[in-house]
Amino acid sequence: MDERELLEVEKSKVEELEKRLATALSDLDRQKKDYNSLSDSYRKISAKYEEMSFLHAQVMNSFAWKMTWPWRKFGALLRKIKPIYYPLKALKILLIGGPRTFIARMRGRFGVKKTSCSFKISKKRRSIESAAVFEKSIKFSILVPLYNTPIKYLHEMIQSVENQTYKNWELCLADGSDKDHGEVGEYVKKLAASDERIVYKKLEKNLGISENTNACIDISSGDYIALFDHDDLLHPSALYKVMTEIEKSGADFIYTDEATFTGKNPSNIVLAHFKADYAPDTLRTNNYICHLSVFSRELLNKAGYFRKECDGSQDYDMILRLTEKANKIIHIPEVLYFWRGHKNSTAQDIGSKPYVIKAAHKAIEDHLDRVGLKGAVEDSPVPSMYRVKYEISGEPLISIIIPNKDEIFSLDACIRSIFEKSTYKNFEIIIVENNSTEKETFSYYETLKTQHSNIKIVVWKGKFNYSAINNFGVKSAKGEYLLFLNNDVEVISENWIEEMLMFAQRDDVGAVGAMLYYPDDTIQHGGVVLGIGGVAGHVHKNLNRGDFGYMGRAVVAQNMSIVTFACVMMKAKVFNEVGGLDEGFAVAFNDVDMCMRIRKAGYLNVFTPYAELYHYESKSRGAEDTPAKMKRFNSEIERFQKIWQKELDAGDPYYNPNLTLTRNDFSYKTTR
Repeated sequence: MDERELLEVEKSKVEELEKRLATALSDLDRQKKDYNSLSDSYRKISAKYEEMSFLHAQVMNSFAWKMTWPWRKFGALLRKIKPIYYPLKALKILLIGGPRTFIARMRGRFGVKKTSCSFKISKKRRSIESAAVFEKSIKFSILVPLYNTPIKYLHEMIQSVENQTYKNWELCLADGSDKDHGEVGEYVKKLAASDERIVYKKLEKNLGISENTNACIDISSGDYIALFDHDDLLHPSALYKVMTEIEKSGADFIYTDEATFTGKNPSNIVLAHFKADYAPDTLRTNNYICHLSVFSRELLNKAGYFRKECDGSQDYDMILRLTEKANKIIHIPEVLYFWRGHKNSTAQDIGSKPYVIKAAHKAIEDHLDRVGLKGAVEDSPVPSMYRVKYEISGEPLISIIIPNKDEIFSLDACIRSIFEKSTYKNFEIIIVENNSTEKETFSYYETLKTQHSNIKIVVWKGKFNYSAINNFGVKSAKGEYLLFLNNDVEVISENWIEEMLMFAQRDDVGAVGAMLYYPDDTIQHGGVVLGIGGVAGHVHKNLNRGDFGYMGRAVVAQNMSIVTFACVMMKAKVFNEVGGLDEGFAVAFNDVDMCMRIRKAGYLNVFTPYAELYHYESKSRGAEDTPAKMKRFNSEIERFQKIWQKELDAGDPYYNPNLTLTRNDFSYKTTR
């Protein structure tokens, strides 16, 4: 080996050591941040503990505490005798607080929490709904394919239809039961003899779920079709609510919320599914629409009958085809369908029917072909939920725009993670320098430009205004796509750019947001919901990385109203079309406002959990902890509410009104 070859070997070793050193420095920097964060939390907790310990000691050593010891002992014994204790406590509340306080406290103490899942309705409500007169005369055909249905379930299912407050319906039953279950047909025939609205057909053999349902269609005559499983239940107001919506909006596809119950009582809810309004990307990940689905016969004729090749996911396939052609899709955010959970149902365990997953893949793949999208369907971390990996067309230039003031350690970790981990290489980075004061910052900029030909530094000389700074950065961008990035984020997943680009390239998509984690691997951003906290709030916040979240929504791509600009991608033409970021929002809500304008322009916004980054939260700007900052923050809240009051009042279409706006964990709203 000559000197030249030895030199090359040594050079490669040095380069490898430099890479290892860079990685080690990056890890050290992140660990330093984690340590500082934990140290700060520890100091706060310690101070609070000392304060509480001091107060506790004062109380314990007080004369009053020592003198009242016998009464406390007596009270503790009394509380164990509930028949005596509760009446005495109730009397005390009544005497001190008065009747109104008494009623409120009794409801709070002894009442049962309720959601909008009650299966029963009052006599008054039933009377009003039954007497309602509609301009349109619409007949509903409720399709129920039967197969060896237990008579108990069959009886309860039919009874729930007969109990409907809206009476213009027919129950179409196609029976594919085997010879050992002749009691199914005998039972239905007896009921049909006394109610002409029950239409029954015995099939010569079991044709499978799709063909059996098609047989139901063949014997139906209604204007609208409702899909119903043979062991489930309808809320008494289900058809009335659907009819009211048809009369109001002329919808040709309507769906409702649903709940899963176990045991004999449909009020024994184990899971309530409060759904989003129609969201095509969410629907491509799972059949969240499901039950109750009702659609016009005209729409059915456009979409076609059920397909045997999708048995097991035949409803999913049908809903995809129907929503492709529907003129107006309406979601009724009320639980009007009760799904019985038992050992053989998909409501209880998708593993009991593994062919369902294979059929779902086909349903989604065929849907993509019909709507002109190219992509592969994969399983998601959640059984019966899926992931579409869209083909990326070409290799367009991505302009990554990063505002920065001093914070070179955070910025360096961010830049290094982009270059070291990104598998997509056709990008440029535009750092928007914003009033840095430290010499080291500018020296670092020069080093970056020397090391990377695709990094550009542009200087913003005005005062801090996040919107104005990013708008300024866009002027220097050459990319077809813009990727706005905070300087305090660090890339985790190697294909993060591709995961965002696959959505951003679609003509119907505006902004695409990523999954952001705190350094402790809990969620910082999993999409943003309009209305939480009065303006907007991140959802699934503080959930552990990998947790499924509400109805699997933390681990699948989906449509959201808003995504954070800490990491967001969009076409440059979309950014320009909506006029860029509103500079009236100097610090807060600029991303929320822009996502709202993108939606208003007719685009979809998408959150994908497959583009993953760490986020160290606004290191450059700092906290809202001064009177001036709080005043500015409150003024931006007021400005946003003034601009978007109508949308705030209407609610976020991708977040159900039965879910709370006071928390970010998809908790149910509860009443007492």
